[in-house]
Amino acid sequence: MTAKPEHYDVIVKPVITEKSTMASEANAVVFEVATAASKPQIKEAVEELFGVKVKAVNTTITKGKQKRFRGQLGRRKDVKKAYVTLEEGNSIDVSTGL
Repeated sequence: MTAKPEHYDVIVKPVITEKSTMASEANAVVFEVATAASKPQIKEAVEELFGVKVKAVNTTITKGKQKRFRGQLGRRKDVKKAYVTLEEGNSIDVSTGL
């Protein structure tokens, strides 16, 4: 199947942190996704782009913090993350590009 352009709008980038590396041991991958994306949209996009079977999708929204930048008060953006659990035998290597 071919990936639709809107699939690339749903998934922004993979999240590579210590916590996401721990999740990958449990056959899960963490992606930063569009804040308006729903769980079925995320599931469809991951299955189409990476050619894997998705078991479950859990999402979290992290609120942006207020931070100072050069003395000026600024605000980081809100971020939505999707923890995508894959079926047995499927895997995604996030260290390589699409």
